[in-house]
Amino acid sequence: MNEVLSQDEIDQLLQAISSGDAETDDFKPVSDTRRIKIYDFRRPDKFSKEQIRTVSNMHETFSRLTTTSLSAQLRTLVHVHVASVDQLTYEEFIRSIPTPTTLAVINMDPLKGNAVLEIAPEITFIMIDRLFGGSGDTGGKVNRDLTDIEQSVMEGIIVRILANMREAWTQVIDLRPRLQQIETNPQFAQIVPPSEMVILVTLEIKIGDEAGMMNICIPYITIEPIVSKLSSQFWFSSVRRSSTTQYLGTLKEKLSDVEMEIVAEVGTINVPIRDVLSLRAGDVVRLNTVRVDDPLTLSVGNKKKFYCQAGNVGKKMAVQIIGKLEEIEDDEFEELTAEGEESI
Repeated sequence: MNEVLSQDEIDQLLQAISSGDAETDDFKPVSDTRRIKIYDFRRPDKFSKEQIRTVSNMHETFSRLTTTSLSAQLRTLVHVHVASVDQLTYEEFIRSIPTPTTLAVINMDPLKGNAVLEIAPEITFIMIDRLFGGSGDTGGKVNRDLTDIEQSVMEGIIVRILANMREAWTQVIDLRPRLQQIETNPQFAQIVPPSEMVILVTLEIKIGDEAGMMNICIPYITIEPIVSKLSSQFWFSSVRRSSTTQYLGTLKEKLSDVEMEIVAEVGTINVPIRDVLSLRAGDVVRLNTVRVDDPLTLSVGNKKKFYCQAGNVGKKMAVQIIGKLEEIEDDEFEELTAEGEESI
């Protein structure tokens, strides 16, 4: 059992050490087996591991969408995947990127604040060369500022990338990212103070045989209002809800082509089996229908759905629908559809 010294004992001990009555060598440090984690107050952690994992999952979707869109736009095989998701200060991010580079300042409406999309120069000039009709072989690293025409071309690429970002963030917020401006010098893209914490999503882009990096830098102050939604539970539940709504139209369209058996029920009667076996052509069976002109019941599958009237169309017997027996509402259909999806 550890003893705790009183304040008087601590004062006497300090006095003894200062007067020379006790040697400091007599006091050996006690080994501490507790785990000590270094915490830097200059860059406090703002995002939990679960939140970082959720952001990573969201940008995995973004990577797949961007792979498809860039492959179609550049007319060559493009592969994008998430390399890492980290939290650091904005100053550390700015120092880690080259100069010049392609820096897009993005308005994160409806969130208050901006984000930064950075595309490495080697990838930027490969994209430009492909769109200008080249093979994408830039002959090594190109290190220069963009011309006005090249900047205009990159704006078109970035706008398409932002559309993918909006779709990837749909599960959390109806994000409407908008390109504000393109900078080539990181010093002109000071969207937050240098000490502000940011979340940095680093993606690796491979175009043909060439590879490079694309970074998405989002300050904590920008996404602070939705930080609570960056949880795996919220994200997966949102994916489930949106999937049901997204595919509802397709389900309705597919169900409309399903063939169903339709039966017009003239009437019913309970008879012994021996009477059924003895029926012959010309026999008259009296049904429970009150009158001859009373409407019949039309069943779809095993559900009674319509009232109908018997008649002829040319030489064929037919029925004419004259009313609905019951109606199924849209919300009931959605509920049944959702239940069907869960049971699959």
